[in-house]
Amino acid sequence: VQLQASGGGLVEAGGSLRLSCTNSKSIDSYNAMGWYRQAPGKSREMVALIDRGGRPNYAGSVEGRFAISRDSAKNMVDLQMNNLEPEDTAVYYCSVILIGKQYWGQGTQVTVSS
Repeated sequence: VQLQASGGGLVEAGGSLRLSCTNSKSIDSYNAMGWYRQAPGKSREMVALIDRGGRPNYAGSVEGRFAISRDSAKNMVDLQMNNLEPEDTAVYYCSVILIGKQYWGQGTQVTVSS
């Protein structure tokens, strides 16, 4: 499993960014996939997951602001992040779960200035 994340950057509070995760395997083979993040000095936390049936699950802190989507034809999972807050600053990681094992891509930095 190889995951390639892109789309991070620097944005002002209230702005938007879109993260993309490209997969080496068909995403239809995964039990779930999504995004986690880790801020400096904090533990890694789940941001948004989407299961094989397309059902999303969001962290409470991003509910209503972030939207996860999947494109089976492109083997991609995207995270649209709107109304970003300085507290969203973190390294964001793409992740997939396959047969009970979790795989990680490299992180992409998201920085939100106030």
